[in-house]
Amino acid sequence: MRELKLTLQLFMTSLRQNKFSRLLQKELSEYFLLESRNFQKACMITVTVVRISPDLAEAKIYLSFFQAINPNAILESISEKAWDIRHWLGDRIRHQARVVPNLHFYIDDSLDYSENIDRLLKENPPINL
Repeated sequence: MRELKLTLQLFMTSLRQNKFSRLLQKELSEYFLLESRNFQKACMITVTVVRISPDLAEAKIYLSFFQAINPNAILESISEKAWDIRHWLGDRIRHQARVVPNLHFYIDDSLDYSENIDRLLKENPPINL
């Protein structure tokens, strides 16, 4: 019985984190849709993943950049404005959350990684036995 209770607590925490991360992803996506022109013209910023700590105090936001000349420079300018973004986010979710997490931004390179794997497989096809 104790193991079941512990498993349910872990599941509930995970569910809570998932709901909160989806909320943050939705709101931050809207922010970058409205404000992406302030970071670089003709660049689209997408929020791919939001990972949240169990206490909901820290959030890791993974961003992908489409048609970006220098993604690292854009990420740096976004990180500099993290406090302003957090304040904007707090105004948006104040009725849905008690705590607005600290935001940490990272480049999501999973698309580049998968393209590299595809390119390598095309150059060196597997041998059929």
